[in-house]
Amino acid sequence: MSEISALFWDVGGVFLTNAWDRMSRQKAAEEFELDWDEFDAHHQSVVRDFEIGRIGLDEYLRRAVFYRERTFGGEDFKDFMFQQSELKPETLDIIARLARSGKYLLCTINNESLELNRHRIERFGLREYFSLFFTSSFLGVMKPDEAIYRIALSVTQRRPEESLFIDDRAKNAEVARQCGMRAIHFQSPSQLRSDLEALGVES
Repeated sequence: MSEISALFWDVGGVFLTNAWDRMSRQKAAEEFELDWDEFDAHHQSVVRDFEIGRIGLDEYLRRAVFYRERTFGGEDFKDFMFQQSELKPETLDIIARLARSGKYLLCTINNESLELNRHRIERFGLREYFSLFFTSSFLGVMKPDEAIYRIALSVTQRRPEESLFIDDRAKNAEVARQCGMRAIHFQSPSQLRSDLEALGVES
């Protein structure tokens, strides 16, 4: 079996919190006194376009929040959205050690809107660890579509069997395996360390 030379990482739920998940939106509904059911319905109607880059943050807000007059402004809502992101330091420590080792190519494969993704890359200094970011809003395709994995493999010129994908969603890991990659369904930092060791990935 080929040695692993490239590690592809999901972001939200693995080493950062999710960018704009249901919990964050519920907090926003409470903070800005939005009707949850109405807000969620509008969000669901545009979220795919938002995450594959067909619409940007301003258009998302226009359609999901500001389809009626509000007592708050768009910048206030954006600030709230950006503030929801937090580090998962134990996992990031694993990634930092792997990056410092110089043994592996580290990249991300994640579903995320353009502005939130750029904000998180900058805020948490992710270029220090990752060489490339295969994000749905950059590529116009999102997990679990096989195309996003195949794009990542093609651009990095890595064979599937020498590539490892880590994601907190079992379905996304399953599709990576269907593409010939090895995969870890992330559940905790300790489990990740154990699984990496079992695959011969050393920092």
